[in-house]
Amino acid sequence: MSTKLSFFIRPAQPSDVETILQLVVDLATYEKAADSVKATPDLLRKNLFETPYANTLLAFTGTPEAPGGAVGMALYFYNFSTWTGRPGIFLEDLFVKPETRGLGVGKALFGELGKIAQEKNCGRIDWSVLKWNQPSIDFYEKTLDAIPMSEWMGMRLEEAGIENLRKFALGQN
Repeated sequence: MSTKLSFFIRPAQPSDVETILQLVVDLATYEKAADSVKATPDLLRKNLFETPYANTLLAFTGTPEAPGGAVGMALYFYNFSTWTGRPGIFLEDLFVKPETRGLGVGKALFGELGKIAQEKNCGRIDWSVLKWNQPSIDFYEKTLDAIPMSEWMGMRLEEAGIENLRKFALGQN
């Protein structure tokens, strides 16, 4: 691979669903969790384009006029900070194919997110990183000047936990 990569970034379109799914699988494989992917083309089409709960930026080799293959993505959605009184962006996943890392794709995806955040008057861009992923942590801290949120601990409820919340809903006994 040369040290110069010609690439461009654009918002995902419904015709990109298979590409997005492949990048999700590639990311899950990198994170040693390929068996955890439950996304399907139908779910992505519905939740990214029909009822858009999230947005995706895609990076492709080549040019918009002569595109090549997808080499990266940033999948994000908007949140809201009560402290700032403004919206924010939560970056759910950022992935750059290993063979194109170090060539500016990740920086460019963050650059596009920054433009979107400014256009939408967002006060923050937040994301999570696996504790073992030191190359990404180094990139975020050294290149982006990101601040680790060490005083916060991520929490999650999955489907069984969400179902369990029904017992707390008003009118449920």
